Amino acid sequence: MDELKEVMIANDEIRTDEYLINMGPQHPSTHGVLRLLVQLEGEIVHNVQPHIGYIHSGIEKMAESLSYPQLGHLTDRMDYLSAIQNTEAVALCVENALQVEVPERVKYIRTIMAELSRLASHQLWWCVMGMDMGALTTFFYGLRDREDILDIFEETCGARLTLNYNIPGGVMFDIYPNFQRDVKAFIKKFKTKLPEYERLLSGNVIFTERTKGVAYLSKEDAIAWGVTGPTARASGFECDLRKHRPYSAYDKVQFKEILSDVGDTYTRYQVRMAEMWESISIIEQLIDNIPEGDFALKMKGVVKLPEGEFYQRVETARGEFGVFIVSDGKKNPYRVKFRSPGFSNLFAINHIAKGWKIADLVAIMSTFDLVIPDIDR
Repeated sequence: MDELKEVMIANDEIRTDEYLINMGPQHPSTHGVLRLLVQLEGEIVHNVQPHIGYIHSGIEKMAESLSYPQLGHLTDRMDYLSAIQNTEAVALCVENALQVEVPERVKYIRTIMAELSRLASHQLWWCVMGMDMGALTTFFYGLRDREDILDIFEETCGARLTLNYNIPGGVMFDIYPNFQRDVKAFIKKFKTKLPEYERLLSGNVIFTERTKGVAYLSKEDAIAWGVTGPTARASGFECDLRKHRPYSAYDKVQFKEILSDVGDTYTRYQVRMAEMWESISIIEQLIDNIPEGDFALKMKGVVKLPEGEFYQRVETARGEFGVFIVSDGKKNPYRVKFRSPGFSNLFAINHIAKGWKIADLVAIMSTFDLVIPDIDR
């Protein structure tokens, strides 16, 4: 018997076989309905094939039968954590096509609301990433602090998540009387909470061991795959539209574009953590300087764009979101196409996950910060 074992080992007869498993489709109350077909050898990932289409909504086709002011009701349901930025992109695209300039008050309000939305999104990302990796406490910390922002949103426009606040020509409602007081109170409070996040998770030895050096994405590959947002900036790709193609009031503030050339899972985490400090800085620069004036232009009851093609892009919490409108001069767009950051970011997953373990794939997905309706539209 011992001789037989020696012969088997010598002939390399003891080996493992590759097999396929499905990660998902998960329930909509998790990250979203996404299925990953994962090819494994033991715990080692050989291939990851994303399957989308489980919650396809046909938003781009629906847009052809809606008026331009109605488009925001669709875009805030794509990346629902960047609803403010999505509707801002639609509003800016329509305004640029009509060649109208919104009041300065509108620009300041839009920028403050966008950065509050970015903070709320990054808070949810942080608390869910910790929970994905076994740190349940982060979920309670992140949601606790996020409620303060949602209260401000609700008081401003009556909604907490799908905020159809930006409209062509301005914003739907003016800020409420105590808006500035409440925002400053939140900022003062949250400055004491971010260090708690760092102590709780960023330096945790289990967390760092599972993320540092894992799933490297180079700058060249990030560009080749069309990756944008914090995921790309963690690889050294300068792509922050707020800095390079400023819109609204971003040309009136000073802030850093958070960059790193490390490109691993932990760095993608660090970039988002640092971006929260920059969002705080942007809000602080604007909150006491909101100009007086109108909160919206007087627009025609029926908005018609001139014939042509129009494109506008903004920086959401996940990267570049673009709105492409083809107009034939009527009250409804002839064709609408949305460029969502999550779609391009998702399909880089196979490139960087190969050779890592199935547990690493969970961490990688968390640092991509995917919102599935943004991808599957």
